[in-house]
Amino acid sequence: MKILMAAPVSRRREGGSAAVAYHLGDGLRRRGHNVSYVFTEDLFGKDEIFGRFSALTFSARLDKYVSRHRGEFDVVNIHAPAGLLYGLHRRWLGGSHLPPQVMTLHGLEERRVHALSREDLKGRAWHFAWRNRMWHRLYLFPLYRWTIRCTDGAHAMSRDVWNILQLKYNLDNDRVAYIPNGVEPRFFIHRQYDSSGPLKLLYAGTWLDQRGIFYIRDALERLVPELPGLTMTFAGCGCPPEVIQDFFGPRLTSAIVTRPVVPSEKMHELFADCDALLFPSLVEGLPVVLLEAMASGMPVITTETCGMPDMVEDGFNGLLVPPADAAAIEQAVLRLAHSPDLRRSLGQAAQQTMSRYTWERAALRLEQFFRHVIALESSGF
Repeated sequence: MKILMAAPVSRRREGGSAAVAYHLGDGLRRRGHNVSYVFTEDLFGKDEIFGRFSALTFSARLDKYVSRHRGEFDVVNIHAPAGLLYGLHRRWLGGSHLPPQVMTLHGLEERRVHALSREDLKGRAWHFAWRNRMWHRLYLFPLYRWTIRCTDGAHAMSRDVWNILQLKYNLDNDRVAYIPNGVEPRFFIHRQYDSSGPLKLLYAGTWLDQRGIFYIRDALERLVPELPGLTMTFAGCGCPPEVIQDFFGPRLTSAIVTRPVVPSEKMHELFADCDALLFPSLVEGLPVVLLEAMASGMPVITTETCGMPDMVEDGFNGLLVPPADAAAIEQAVLRLAHSPDLRRSLGQAAQQTMSRYTWERAALRLEQFFRHVIALESSGF
Protein backbone atom coordinates (compact mmCIF):
# COMPACT_ATOMS: atom_id res chain seq x y z
CA MET A 1 0.00 0.00 0.00
CA LYS A 2 0.91 3.63 -0.48
CA ILE A 3 0.18 5.35 2.83
CA LEU A 4 0.24 8.99 3.89
CA MET A 5 0.53 9.71 7.63
CA ALA A 6 -0.20 13.30 8.68
CA ALA A 7 -0.29 15.12 12.02
CA PRO A 8 -0.56 18.83 12.92
CA VAL A 9 2.62 18.76 15.02
CA SER A 10 6.35 19.24 14.55
CA ARG A 11 8.22 16.38 12.91
CA ARG A 12 10.52 15.92 15.94
CA ARG A 13 10.65 12.31 17.17
CA GLU A 14 10.91 13.12 20.88
CA GLY A 15 7.31 12.30 21.70
CA GLY A 16 3.61 12.79 21.06
CA SER A 17 1.80 12.33 17.76
CA ALA A 18 4.95 12.54 15.64
CA ALA A 19 6.67 9.73 17.56
CA VAL A 20 3.59 7.51 17.20
CA ALA A 21 3.38 8.23 13.47
CA TYR A 22 7.07 7.46 12.94
CA HIS A 23 6.97 4.21 14.92
CA LEU A 24 3.88 2.94 13.11
CA GLY A 25 5.23 4.14 9.78
CA ASP A 26 8.55 2.38 10.34
CA GLY A 27 6.67 -0.82 11.16
CA LEU A 28 4.56 -0.50 8.01
CA ARG A 29 7.65 0.12 5.90
CA ARG A 30 9.25 -3.04 7.27
CA ARG A 31 6.13 -4.83 6.07
CA GLY A 32 6.80 -3.58 2.55
CA HIS A 33 4.55 -0.54 2.36
CA ASN A 34 5.41 2.89 0.99
CA VAL A 35 4.90 5.45 3.79
CA SER A 36 5.05 9.25 3.47
CA TYR A 37 4.69 11.84 6.25
CA VAL A 38 3.29 15.37 6.45
CA PHE A 39 3.90 17.53 9.54
CA THR A 40 3.58 21.24 10.23
CA GLU A 41 6.98 22.09 8.74
CA ASP A 42 5.76 20.65 5.42
CA LEU A 43 2.71 22.93 5.18
CA PHE A 44 3.72 26.07 7.12
CA GLY A 45 6.45 28.59 6.37
CA LYS A 46 9.26 29.19 8.85
CA ASP A 47 7.93 32.61 9.87
CA GLU A 48 4.28 31.66 10.23
CA ILE A 49 2.78 31.95 13.71
CA PHE A 50 0.93 28.95 15.15
CA GLY A 51 -2.19 30.21 16.86
CA ARG A 52 -5.48 28.87 18.10
CA PHE A 53 -6.69 28.10 14.58
CA SER A 54 -3.52 26.43 13.31
CA ALA A 55 -5.15 22.97 13.30
CA LEU A 56 -7.87 24.25 10.98
CA THR A 57 -5.30 25.95 8.74
CA PHE A 58 -3.27 22.72 8.66
CA SER A 59 -6.47 20.83 7.78
CA ALA A 60 -7.18 23.12 4.82
CA ARG A 61 -3.63 22.90 3.48
CA LEU A 62 -3.56 19.14 3.97
CA ASP A 63 -6.75 18.77 1.95
CA LYS A 64 -5.13 20.68 -0.91
CA TYR A 65 -1.94 18.62 -0.59
CA VAL A 66 -3.74 15.27 -0.77
CA SER A 67 -5.94 16.49 -3.63
CA ARG A 68 -2.83 17.42 -5.64
CA HIS A 69 -1.21 14.04 -4.89
CA ARG A 70 -4.36 11.89 -4.82
CA GLY A 71 -2.97 9.28 -7.20
CA GLU A 72 0.03 8.67 -4.92
CA PHE A 73 -1.84 7.20 -1.94
CA ASP A 74 -4.19 4.30 -1.23
CA VAL A 75 -5.12 5.56 2.22
CA VAL A 76 -4.44 8.65 4.34
CA ASN A 77 -3.99 8.37 8.09
CA ILE A 78 -4.61 11.77 9.70
CA HIS A 79 -4.27 12.56 13.40
CA ALA A 80 -7.38 14.36 14.68
CA PRO A 81 -8.55 17.04 14.26
CA ALA A 82 -6.51 17.74 11.12
CA GLY A 83 -8.68 15.57 8.86
CA LEU A 84 -11.81 17.72 9.05
CA LEU A 85 -11.67 19.53 5.71
CA TYR A 86 -10.32 16.52 3.83
CA GLY A 87 -13.18 14.47 5.26
CA LEU A 88 -15.76 17.08 4.27
CA HIS A 89 -14.24 17.24 0.79
CA ARG A 90 -14.27 13.46 0.37
CA ARG A 91 -17.69 12.87 1.88
CA TRP A 92 -19.82 15.78 0.68
CA LEU A 93 -17.94 18.06 -1.70
CA GLY A 94 -17.32 15.80 -4.67
CA GLY A 95 -14.13 14.14 -3.46
CA SER A 96 -15.30 10.52 -3.49
CA HIS A 97 -12.42 9.71 -5.88
CA LEU A 98 -9.90 10.64 -3.15
CA PRO A 99 -8.28 7.92 -1.01
CA PRO A 100 -10.16 6.95 2.17
CA GLN A 101 -9.22 8.54 5.47
CA VAL A 102 -8.42 6.69 8.69
CA MET A 103 -8.40 9.08 11.63
CA THR A 104 -6.09 8.55 14.62
CA LEU A 105 -7.55 9.90 17.85
CA HIS A 106 -5.26 10.01 20.88
CA GLY A 107 -7.62 11.28 23.57
CA LEU A 108 -10.98 12.90 24.21
CA GLU A 109 -11.73 16.60 24.46
CA GLU A 110 -14.64 15.56 26.67
CA ARG A 111 -12.11 14.26 29.19
CA ARG A 112 -10.12 17.48 29.04
CA VAL A 113 -13.14 19.68 29.72
CA HIS A 114 -14.40 17.36 32.46
CA ALA A 115 -11.06 17.38 34.29
CA LEU A 116 -9.91 20.96 33.77
CA SER A 117 -13.29 22.51 34.61
CA ARG A 118 -12.92 20.96 38.04
CA GLU A 119 -9.31 22.00 38.30
CA ASP A 120 -10.23 25.59 37.42
CA LEU A 121 -12.58 25.70 40.41
CA LYS A 122 -9.56 24.82 42.57
CA GLY A 123 -7.37 27.46 40.89
CA ARG A 124 -5.23 24.70 39.37
CA ALA A 125 -5.86 25.18 35.66
CA TRP A 126 -3.61 27.75 34.01
CA HIS A 127 -5.58 28.27 30.84
CA PHE A 128 -9.17 27.21 31.42
CA ALA A 129 -11.10 30.32 32.40
CA TRP A 130 -14.46 31.11 30.80
CA ARG A 131 -12.90 32.31 27.54
CA ASN A 132 -11.05 29.02 27.14
CA ARG A 133 -14.18 27.05 27.94
CA MET A 134 -16.14 29.00 25.35
CA TRP A 135 -13.35 28.38 22.84
CA HIS A 136 -13.65 24.65 23.51
CA ARG A 137 -17.43 24.69 23.24
CA LEU A 138 -17.73 26.87 20.14
CA TYR A 139 -14.60 25.87 18.20
CA LEU A 140 -12.62 22.87 19.42
CA PHE A 141 -15.52 20.53 20.23
CA PRO A 142 -17.18 21.11 16.83
CA LEU A 143 -13.80 20.68 15.13
CA TYR A 144 -13.30 17.25 16.69
CA ARG A 145 -16.97 16.28 16.38
CA TRP A 146 -17.13 16.89 12.64
CA THR A 147 -13.69 15.38 12.09
CA ILE A 148 -14.97 12.16 13.65
CA ARG A 149 -18.20 12.24 11.65
CA CYS A 150 -16.34 12.76 8.38
CA THR A 151 -13.82 9.95 8.72
CA ASP A 152 -14.01 6.56 6.98
CA GLY A 153 -12.38 4.74 9.89
CA ALA A 154 -10.96 5.58 13.30
CA HIS A 155 -7.88 4.26 15.07
CA ALA A 156 -8.04 4.61 18.88
CA MET A 157 -5.14 3.89 21.23
CA SER A 158 -7.23 3.41 24.36
CA ARG A 159 -10.49 1.64 25.12
CA ASP A 160 -11.78 4.86 26.62
CA VAL A 161 -11.69 6.52 23.19
CA TRP A 162 -12.72 3.32 21.35
CA ASN A 163 -15.92 3.08 23.41
CA ILE A 164 -16.88 6.75 23.06
CA LEU A 165 -16.41 6.69 19.28
CA GLN A 166 -19.08 4.00 19.11
CA LEU A 167 -21.41 5.05 21.91
CA LYS A 168 -21.40 8.83 21.50
CA TYR A 169 -20.38 9.34 17.86
CA ASN A 170 -22.28 6.31 16.54
CA LEU A 171 -19.42 4.85 14.50
CA ASP A 172 -20.00 1.23 13.54
CA ASN A 173 -17.72 -1.18 15.36
CA ASP A 174 -16.14 -2.30 12.08
CA ARG A 175 -15.11 1.33 11.45
CA VAL A 176 -13.23 1.64 14.75
CA ALA A 177 -10.04 -0.19 15.75
CA TYR A 178 -8.45 -0.30 19.20
CA ILE A 179 -4.70 -0.53 18.57
CA PRO A 180 -2.47 0.32 21.55
CA ASN A 181 0.95 1.86 21.11
CA GLY A 182 4.08 -0.26 21.16
CA VAL A 183 7.56 -0.18 22.67
CA GLU A 184 10.99 -0.38 21.06
CA PRO A 185 13.25 -3.33 22.03
CA ARG A 186 15.95 -1.02 23.45
CA PHE A 187 13.75 -0.20 26.45
CA PHE A 188 13.85 -3.77 27.74
CA ILE A 189 16.85 -3.33 30.02
CA HIS A 190 18.08 -5.31 33.02
CA ARG A 191 17.27 -3.54 36.27
CA GLN A 192 18.45 -3.91 39.88
CA TYR A 193 15.78 -3.39 42.55
CA ASP A 194 17.74 -3.89 45.78
CA SER A 195 19.30 -0.42 46.01
CA SER A 196 19.46 0.78 49.60
CA GLY A 197 19.79 4.42 48.58
CA PRO A 198 17.03 7.07 48.55
CA LEU A 199 14.20 6.62 46.08
CA LYS A 200 14.63 8.35 42.71
CA LEU A 201 11.31 9.30 41.12
CA LEU A 202 10.87 10.36 37.50
CA TYR A 203 8.32 12.46 35.65
CA ALA A 204 8.89 12.60 31.88
CA GLY A 205 6.77 14.70 29.57
CA THR A 206 5.56 18.19 28.78
CA TRP A 207 5.08 20.61 31.68
CA LEU A 208 1.28 20.95 31.72
CA ASP A 209 -1.30 21.60 34.43
CA GLN A 210 -3.34 18.63 33.20
CA ARG A 211 -0.47 16.26 34.03
CA GLY A 212 -1.21 16.35 37.76
CA ILE A 213 1.80 18.47 38.69
CA PHE A 214 -0.07 20.30 41.47
CA TYR A 215 -0.71 16.96 43.14
CA ILE A 216 2.91 15.93 42.74
CA ARG A 217 3.84 19.12 44.60
CA ASP A 218 1.33 18.45 47.38
CA ALA A 219 2.61 14.90 47.79
CA LEU A 220 6.28 15.94 47.76
CA GLU A 221 5.71 18.50 50.50
CA ARG A 222 4.84 15.61 52.80
CA LEU A 223 7.21 13.02 51.32
CA VAL A 224 10.47 14.99 51.30
CA PRO A 225 10.65 15.36 55.12
CA GLU A 226 9.69 11.71 55.54
CA LEU A 227 12.08 10.22 52.97
CA PRO A 228 15.51 11.89 53.33
CA GLY A 229 17.39 12.08 50.04
CA LEU A 230 14.30 11.53 47.88
CA THR A 231 14.71 13.04 44.41
CA MET A 232 12.13 13.87 41.75
CA THR A 233 13.50 14.29 38.23
CA PHE A 234 11.52 16.26 35.64
CA ALA A 235 12.70 15.38 32.15
CA GLY A 236 11.77 16.64 28.71
CA CYS A 237 9.32 19.21 30.05
CA GLY A 238 9.98 21.78 27.33
CA CYS A 239 10.32 24.72 29.71
CA PRO A 240 13.23 26.44 31.51
CA PRO A 241 14.39 24.67 34.70
CA GLU A 242 13.69 27.78 36.78
CA VAL A 243 9.99 27.53 35.91
CA ILE A 244 9.85 24.11 37.54
CA GLN A 245 12.01 25.15 40.50
CA ASP A 246 9.82 28.22 41.13
CA PHE A 247 6.69 26.08 40.99
CA PHE A 248 7.96 23.79 43.76
CA GLY A 249 9.50 26.56 45.83
CA PRO A 250 12.54 26.70 48.11
CA ARG A 251 11.31 24.01 50.53
CA LEU A 252 11.56 21.37 47.81
CA THR A 253 14.57 22.71 45.88
CA SER A 254 16.93 20.01 47.14
CA ALA A 255 14.64 17.24 45.87
CA ILE A 256 13.98 18.61 42.37
CA VAL A 257 16.21 17.64 39.44
CA THR A 258 15.52 19.01 35.95
CA ARG A 259 16.62 17.71 32.58
CA PRO A 260 14.94 20.04 30.07
CA VAL A 261 15.74 18.07 26.93
CA VAL A 262 16.30 14.34 26.63
CA PRO A 263 16.89 13.01 23.09
CA SER A 264 14.61 10.11 22.22
CA GLU A 265 17.61 7.81 21.76
CA LYS A 266 18.65 8.48 25.39
CA MET A 267 15.32 7.77 27.07
CA HIS A 268 16.17 4.18 28.02
CA GLU A 269 19.24 5.50 29.86
CA LEU A 270 17.04 7.96 31.76
CA PHE A 271 14.75 5.13 32.86
CA ALA A 272 17.75 3.09 33.99
CA ASP A 273 18.89 5.97 36.23
CA CYS A 274 15.59 6.20 38.14
CA ASP A 275 13.62 3.86 40.40
CA ALA A 276 9.98 4.63 39.63
CA LEU A 277 7.86 6.67 37.22
CA LEU A 278 5.33 9.06 38.76
CA PHE A 279 2.85 10.13 36.09
CA PRO A 280 -0.46 11.20 37.73
CA SER A 281 -1.97 12.78 34.62
CA LEU A 282 -5.60 13.89 34.67
CA VAL A 283 -6.03 13.81 30.87
CA GLU A 284 -4.26 11.49 28.45
CA GLY A 285 -4.68 9.09 25.58
CA LEU A 286 -2.21 6.25 26.03
CA PRO A 287 1.13 7.88 26.94
CA VAL A 288 4.11 6.27 25.25
CA VAL A 289 6.35 7.24 28.19
CA LEU A 290 4.28 5.01 30.48
CA LEU A 291 4.74 2.01 28.22
CA GLU A 292 8.46 2.65 27.79
CA ALA A 293 8.98 2.96 31.55
CA MET A 294 7.13 -0.30 32.14
CA ALA A 295 9.21 -2.01 29.45
CA SER A 296 12.36 -0.92 31.30
CA GLY A 297 11.15 -2.81 34.36
CA MET A 298 10.36 0.40 36.21
CA PRO A 299 7.46 0.33 38.69
CA VAL A 300 4.95 3.03 37.75
CA ILE A 301 2.47 5.15 39.66
CA THR A 302 -0.23 6.59 37.44
CA THR A 303 -3.87 7.58 37.49
CA GLU A 304 -6.88 5.34 37.01
CA THR A 305 -8.29 7.20 34.02
CA CYS A 306 -8.08 7.45 30.23
CA GLY A 307 -5.80 4.83 28.68
CA MET A 308 -3.66 4.07 31.73
CA PRO A 309 -5.83 1.23 33.14
CA ASP A 310 -5.60 -0.50 29.75
CA MET A 311 -1.97 -1.26 30.62
CA VAL A 312 -1.66 -1.00 34.40
CA GLU A 313 -3.33 -3.47 36.73
CA ASP A 314 -3.16 -2.06 40.24
CA GLY A 315 -0.89 -4.06 42.52
CA PHE A 316 0.22 -6.41 39.75
CA ASN A 317 2.31 -4.43 37.25
CA GLY A 318 1.99 -0.92 38.69
CA LEU A 319 0.08 1.25 41.12
CA LEU A 320 -3.07 3.14 40.13
CA VAL A 321 -4.23 6.17 42.10
CA PRO A 322 -7.40 8.26 41.72
CA PRO A 323 -6.97 11.43 39.64
CA ALA A 324 -6.27 14.64 41.59
CA ASP A 325 -5.43 12.80 44.83
CA ALA A 326 -2.15 13.87 46.46
CA ALA A 327 -2.68 11.64 49.50
CA ALA A 328 -2.98 8.57 47.27
CA ILE A 329 0.22 9.56 45.44
CA GLU A 330 1.99 9.94 48.79
CA GLN A 331 0.91 6.50 49.97
CA ALA A 332 1.91 4.85 46.69
CA VAL A 333 5.39 6.42 46.82
CA LEU A 334 5.82 5.32 50.43
CA ARG A 335 4.92 1.75 49.49
CA LEU A 336 7.63 1.70 46.85
CA ALA A 337 10.18 3.48 49.02
CA HIS A 338 9.83 0.95 51.84
CA SER A 339 9.69 -2.22 49.77
CA PRO A 340 12.35 -3.24 47.23
CA ASP A 341 10.42 -6.49 46.86
CA LEU A 342 7.32 -4.59 45.72
CA ARG A 343 9.40 -2.55 43.28
CA ARG A 344 10.82 -5.80 41.88
CA SER A 345 7.48 -7.61 41.54
CA LEU A 346 5.73 -4.64 39.94
CA GLY A 347 8.65 -3.85 37.63
CA GLN A 348 9.15 -7.41 36.44
CA ALA A 349 5.42 -7.85 35.82
CA ALA A 350 5.37 -4.53 33.94
CA GLN A 351 8.24 -5.62 31.73
CA GLN A 352 6.55 -8.94 31.02
CA THR A 353 3.31 -7.14 30.15
CA MET A 354 5.06 -4.84 27.71
CA SER A 355 6.71 -7.75 25.90
CA ARG A 356 3.34 -8.23 24.18
CA TYR A 357 3.19 -4.63 22.95
CA THR A 358 5.58 -4.11 20.06
CA TRP A 359 5.40 -1.53 17.29
CA GLU A 360 5.55 -4.39 14.80
CA ARG A 361 2.36 -5.85 16.23
CA ALA A 362 0.68 -2.44 16.24
CA ALA A 363 1.76 -1.83 12.63
CA LEU A 364 0.38 -5.22 11.56
CA ARG A 365 -3.00 -4.47 13.13
CA LEU A 366 -3.06 -1.00 11.58
CA GLU A 367 -2.21 -2.50 8.18
CA GLN A 368 -5.15 -4.89 8.53
CA PHE A 369 -7.44 -2.04 9.49
CA PHE A 370 -6.31 0.07 6.53
CA ARG A 371 -7.09 -2.81 4.17
CA HIS A 372 -10.47 -3.30 5.84
CA VAL A 373 -11.46 0.36 5.45
CA ILE A 374 -10.28 0.44 1.83
CA ALA A 375 -12.39 -2.66 1.11
CA LEU A 376 -15.43 -1.13 2.80
CA GLU A 377 -15.11 2.06 0.76
CA SER A 378 -14.58 0.13 -2.47
CA SER A 379 -17.71 -1.94 -1.85
CA GLY A 380 -19.82 1.15 -1.14
CA PHE A 381 -20.81 0.12 2.41
